[in-house]
Amino acid sequence: MKNMTAKPNEDQPQFIFSPENMEKVKKYIAKYPEGRQASAVIPLLDLGQRQNGGWVSQAVIEEVARLLAMPPMRVHEVAAFYTMFNLKPVGKHHIQLCGTTPCWLRGAADLKTACMDHLKIAEGGVSADGKFSLMEVECLGACVNAPVVQINDDYYEDLSPATFVKLLDELAQGKEVKTGSQIGRQCSSPAQCATTTEAPEAKAPKTPRKKKVKDAE
Repeated sequence: MKNMTAKPNEDQPQFIFSPENMEKVKKYIAKYPEGRQASAVIPLLDLGQRQNGGWVSQAVIEEVARLLAMPPMRVHEVAAFYTMFNLKPVGKHHIQLCGTTPCWLRGAADLKTACMDHLKIAEGGVSADGKFSLMEVECLGACVNAPVVQINDDYYEDLSPATFVKLLDELAQGKEVKTGSQIGRQCSSPAQCATTTEAPEAKAPKTPRKKKVKDAE
């Protein structure tokens, strides 16, 4: 289950957006009329999470609240509501494994077991080397290519336990990995064959011969 409170870290210094990100902050806020700047809370939280190593700390919440003139609790409520925000540290490669019905029917439970066994972590945990974290989520919207996982911003589809473990090893080694379907499927085309086949050459229909009828005697 998603952790509903931001984990405090006394060793973490005050969060301040980088100069580059601060320019983005100004652009997000400028999209909204005076008095409605709080509407920029989601893009600012996302920006802060990316700068903060993949999670929203209490320091990020307080800085976003200051910039938008919001009570920190209101910002926290938004961060706690959406699963896209992580309220505790995550790994360099944050794995979101879809467990909704289509993926479950196609083997998502086996992927989850393989991942936890291979990385020696539980759901919601972070690997000892800090490279991976795992959480189960609801529909990722790629049901036709189930089972699916999202790692950071990328989708990996048509997985099996073996191809999933291979993918994790390649990410751990810093290798460039293939996103999307892992079986060579093009977009969402059928996995086995084309939806249509070439039509046979059309032939003119034969005209049935008329039977000769003897004149009545």
